[in-house]
Amino acid sequence: MKEEVDIVIVGSGASGAAAAWRLSQNGVRRIVCLEQGVETDPARYPSTSPDWELSRAGAYSSNPGQRRNEADYPIDDSQSPIAIANYNGVGGSTILYSAHFPRMHPSDFRTRTLDDVADDWPLDYADLQAYFELNESMMGVAGMVGDPANPEYPSLLPPVPLGAMGQAVAAGFNRLGWHWWPSYAAINTRRHGQRGSCINLGPCNTGCVQGAKGSVDVTYWPLAKRQGVELRTQARVLEVLLDRHGRARGVIYADASGALHELAARVVVLACSGIGTPRLMLHSRSAAHPDGLGNDSGLLGKNLMLHPLAYVEGVFERDLQSSLGPHGACMLSQQFYETGADRDFVRGYTLQVLRGAPPAETAVSGHFMRQIPLGPDHHRHFARIYNRTAGIAVISEDLPELHNRIELDATHCDAFGMPGVKVYYALSDNTKKMLRHGIDASKQVLEAAGAKVSSSFAPVKHTGWHLMGTARMGDDPRYSVVNRHCQVHGIKNLFVVDSSVFVTSGAVNPVATAQAVTLWACDYLSKHWSELLT
Repeated sequence: MKEEVDIVIVGSGASGAAAAWRLSQNGVRRIVCLEQGVETDPARYPSTSPDWELSRAGAYSSNPGQRRNEADYPIDDSQSPIAIANYNGVGGSTILYSAHFPRMHPSDFRTRTLDDVADDWPLDYADLQAYFELNESMMGVAGMVGDPANPEYPSLLPPVPLGAMGQAVAAGFNRLGWHWWPSYAAINTRRHGQRGSCINLGPCNTGCVQGAKGSVDVTYWPLAKRQGVELRTQARVLEVLLDRHGRARGVIYADASGALHELAARVVVLACSGIGTPRLMLHSRSAAHPDGLGNDSGLLGKNLMLHPLAYVEGVFERDLQSSLGPHGACMLSQQFYETGADRDFVRGYTLQVLRGAPPAETAVSGHFMRQIPLGPDHHRHFARIYNRTAGIAVISEDLPELHNRIELDATHCDAFGMPGVKVYYALSDNTKKMLRHGIDASKQVLEAAGAKVSSSFAPVKHTGWHLMGTARMGDDPRYSVVNRHCQVHGIKNLFVVDSSVFVTSGAVNPVATAQAVTLWACDYLSKHWSELLT
């Protein structure tokens, strides 16, 4: 007998978890979430062992090619200067993200109107504002209200302490008269949501043993399960099915043993990331959709945006204990976020101030950069750098371009015979100019703070966390994949709710905006439930 549910959600990460919670609030529908990975065990996170700097390069690496987890699928990013980073498992990439959690700006939704580039979103910041606030209360976001660059925040948890390093860099911004503000971070700085506060057990991007970091396995999922959502792990969805009327009717998935199952559903919600979602839709070909499900526009998989990063590091003369504290959550500057008439590029970037490297990383990177030799002088040179460094990441706004895309790679398939992904990506001239400007600005900040700049480069290779734009949103089906409510054009009971629907990328980490869009779409789904079934 074929199994039937009301809603099937594919993917349990940032957006899938938010969807599971929001859609199950009335408790009247049967909802199943299918996740191809497994639930993580915090007791096995790298930071629970003294050799965490080495062990994080294994099962909890952000690089799927290095991680070689059974839940991963082949990703060939050899044609991209930026390597794809992700995590397949319950909680998705929030397990390993650094929890930097700013919102996109109002201008990010109107770039065509304001700057004559890319396209305007079919919704705007005001549509999402209440959902930003709801999501921040669910995830637990620390920061400080009153930011002139982001005045819309009504309340936040206390900010993550700057520490001596942050105070030194802040002084550099002040000397230049440039904007800076404590980071917006999905990190509990006091007890919130039945979770404890940060006690600095280790860097956030190795998994948070304390549960203070707002990864969705400890924020949304406990509540969604309590509301009746069933979460099935090691369930790899291979195809979205359509009925004879062209509506979604469910999915085919393989369990851990390889056995195939058909799960019928009245509504299908995809939340597999900006790489995984177009992969599944492209693979779900049929006579009605020969180029992939929902790909009548030909845009599925295209307009990939990755937020290319530049990195600048400075070394201070005094010990600032810079390795202590959440790595990616010190402060940000949005001095150059909006388009400036005096610059040779459009749109802008965020400067994200990062804490110093831990000891083993300091020693290894210092050696390769010829700053820390091996031999009798090693410890003396090491002491001149460790806990004395500060880094600045330049998060550049990535404009959508058709040639930046993902395609199915039938020459490299996963264990179930489903094609992997081939990534084609190149930096635009606009991005290159933006990164050069960001490097120069970062150098000015560090020098004004009293540091000596020790390295600078762009793009940073292993930083492809932010996967956006590959199933873009729009009112016109000719130029988009989903509508403003995240419904796939022509298939009203099929929704896409992750960052693949982004029209533009902004210059901030996408999770806060992706989850706000998810909650927005889920409210539409719930309010129009009966219409979706006819």
